[in-house]
Amino acid sequence: MKVQCVICDQQSTIDTDSPLAKKLRNHPIHTYMCDICHDRIKVNTQARLANSSFQLYTYKTELNEF
Repeated sequence: MKVQCVICDQQSTIDTDSPLAKKLRNHPIHTYMCDICHDRIKVNTQARLANSSFQLYTYKTELNEF
């Protein structure tokens, strides 16, 4: 199956019977990202998380008794 990276537009081929190919065929909202772009985003995200100024926001939800 031919796929194209959403970030760098590099075209590559994946196995037609792989779970990723099935996910891309059955759910068109899912997108493909090549390994190079995936690793680059992973490294940048880990660097941001290691930075002391990074703050992860969490939202507290209150249970409604009714």
